[in-house]
Amino acid sequence: MKRAPILFAAMALLLLVEGYFGSWNTALGIFNMGLISAVLALGVNMQWGYAGLFNSGVVGFVALGGLAPVLISMPPNPGAFSAGGLGLILSFVVAAAALWAAVIVNRRASLQVRVVAIPLILFAGFLAYRALFGPASSAIEAINTAAAGNLGGLGLPVAVSWPVGALFAAGAAWVVGKTALGLRSDYLAIATLGIGEIIVSVLRNEEWLARGVLNVNGIPRPWPVPREVDLQSTASFVERAAGLGIDPVTASTLTVKLLYSGLFLIVLMLLIWLAQKALGSPWGRMMRAIRDNEIAAAAMGKNVTLRHLQIFIIGSAVCGLGGAMMITLDGQMTPGSYIPLRYTFLIWVMVIVGGSGNNYGSVLGAMLIWYLYTKAETWGPQLMGYVTAGMADGSVLKAHLQDSAEQMRLLTMGLVMLLVLRFSPRGLIPEK
Repeated sequence: MKRAPILFAAMALLLLVEGYFGSWNTALGIFNMGLISAVLALGVNMQWGYAGLFNSGVVGFVALGGLAPVLISMPPNPGAFSAGGLGLILSFVVAAAALWAAVIVNRRASLQVRVVAIPLILFAGFLAYRALFGPASSAIEAINTAAAGNLGGLGLPVAVSWPVGALFAAGAAWVVGKTALGLRSDYLAIATLGIGEIIVSVLRNEEWLARGVLNVNGIPRPWPVPREVDLQSTASFVERAAGLGIDPVTASTLTVKLLYSGLFLIVLMLLIWLAQKALGSPWGRMMRAIRDNEIAAAAMGKNVTLRHLQIFIIGSAVCGLGGAMMITLDGQMTPGSYIPLRYTFLIWVMVIVGGSGNNYGSVLGAMLIWYLYTKAETWGPQLMGYVTAGMADGSVLKAHLQDSAEQMRLLTMGLVMLLVLRFSPRGLIPEK
């Protein structure tokens, strides 16, 4: 009962020390990304802590969530839809029709017919799909290539894109879950790993969708977060900043980050409240019973596969929501930055260190690990500077140690995990 408040107070103290002795700008940046990481950790904790489902493709669901602000909130690219939008729609309809026809044949035809008909249907559908998709995507990418080259978005408020990002991730989770959740748990890990890499690969290569590696910049901000340049050009704001003894640039940056903190806190608190209500309900007790003993739960009449599908979709949707929030904070979509080390491994470290099965533990783990992950980038070169201070210039060992300083992040994460697993195997805030 006392451990959680003490640990959260210690985490708050770390951020205050960072702000007071370092930079409030850095402290707020860590806090904001820690809040988003907490949302992602909550999603993974729902899957693993509630139901024992191992999702090794978190990066894919985060990326799908990040796609939502591009498609929902960015302005449309004039002429792009008329150039190739209809062709894209027809190509997807053809692909879906081919898959549907193959499923129908697989269910109703004899084995001899299936062996011949299904490959023919799929091959013909693929040829028709490519015949429509290729010219349409090329036509879209040719429209305003330097600044856009993609369909653009709908121009809606960016807050609308956050639940849409959750829906995108939930849809992908349904596809993966319907395929793999009826199999052993290791097949789910393989399936999620594969689908995650496929999603990221599509975002990197399909320029008509989100410009690929060319990136999408200038993603709108949610209300009531203004842009720094707008605040700096407002006389009343400049006057208030001068009264506080802060230059307008610093004051505008801190104001924007504080407003983001308020928005993210509201979302996180709402998620925690809903997650706690669900965990304490009969549904939550049933999920943990399934996690602890699937055979016994099935013997009592529980549909284990259906419940696994439910929690897998819900957890992935939360990850998609976090991905949309992250892109909004960054202000740009960079598909090349979606790497498993950052968006899968690190999130799992947060859940394990915080305490799987405990929502508050996941939040604490996310804040702590992101703080250490950020600070290790600074601590690494400093530590190597002290270690190599007495070595001769030009030494091979000195050069090697200094070049390895950037790997201190990985060493720090591994060391934290080892310490936590050794002295608190169930995490900093264990499940009750």
